[in-house]
Amino acid sequence: MASRRKVACVLGIDTSNYTTSLCAIDAQDGKMLAESRTLLRVANGAKGLRQSEAVFQHVQNLPKMMAALQDQLTRDGIEPRFVHVAASVRPRPWATSYMPAFHAGASFGLAIAQMLSIPMTRTSHQEGHLAAAEYFEPMPPTPFVAIHISGGTCDVMVAKRTPFGYQIVRVGEGADLHVGQFVDRVGVALGLPFPAGPHLEALSRVDLHLTDQFELPAPVRGARMSFSGPLTKALTAIEQGVPGPVVARAVQSCIARALTKSVEYVIRTHRDPLAHVLIAGGVAANREIQREVVARLGRRLRNVHIAFAPSLFARDNALGVAQIGYWRIHA
Repeated sequence: MASRRKVACVLGIDTSNYTTSLCAIDAQDGKMLAESRTLLRVANGAKGLRQSEAVFQHVQNLPKMMAALQDQLTRDGIEPRFVHVAASVRPRPWATSYMPAFHAGASFGLAIAQMLSIPMTRTSHQEGHLAAAEYFEPMPPTPFVAIHISGGTCDVMVAKRTPFGYQIVRVGEGADLHVGQFVDRVGVALGLPFPAGPHLEALSRVDLHLTDQFELPAPVRGARMSFSGPLTKALTAIEQGVPGPVVARAVQSCIARALTKSVEYVIRTHRDPLAHVLIAGGVAANREIQREVVARLGRRLRNVHIAFAPSLFARDNALGVAQIGYWRIHA
């Protein structure tokens, strides 16, 4: 039997509203070694999960994801020695931010940390998204525009990395619906599975020859995006028989235009120059939205670098949470 190399590891844990995620990274160089995750089950036609159901599913999933993580490490010839645990314990990085689903991961992480007598870093789901994106697209040490768009968040921020996560100032948010809620409600109305993001993107690429002219408004006030009006118009269009692919493309374009307006507002009005934009969260995994945002901002703003996490790591994952634990070790 081939010998395995012993590696000091950081374990990252994230239990969001729809995904149970674990990740192991090398505690010496920060390199990702293995990751495992699974979506929570949502009944067909449902528009979400109760928090009690999400917590219950996380409790069931965490041992399975830990076994899957260990299997990956073993296949790669790694014998992990966990020296630090990091877990997301709240949605956003402030004390009033609360969601019961994160208790599952926080409790699991604390039990492991206490059993192994190792430190545990507590962070937020939002910071984990930014750190996961930075693993692939590092930002400068100066402030940058950060956008987190998902089923539960529509935040426009000015962020700066610290040794313990991020210093964040929120400058805009969803005025009514979060971006992911907009996508999911349209998707469910179109008969797509929940969460609908990847399915809506796939639908938008069907029947590209359709020439129906249909556009949704993209209301933005300052950096605050509003999607209740676009949602109403999209649902009406579906009832009136506008083809699904046409509606899907209109939804993506609406989101891209709203993001563009918000980013431009922040960059043009902020007291200090901002030259980097990082867009993270599940909705940011949509390649069509990415392409339109880059094209529109490229025409309107000069010398601004726009970065997205790779689609797989724009969605909920524990890589960024583990990264924050790694930063804490080396602070």
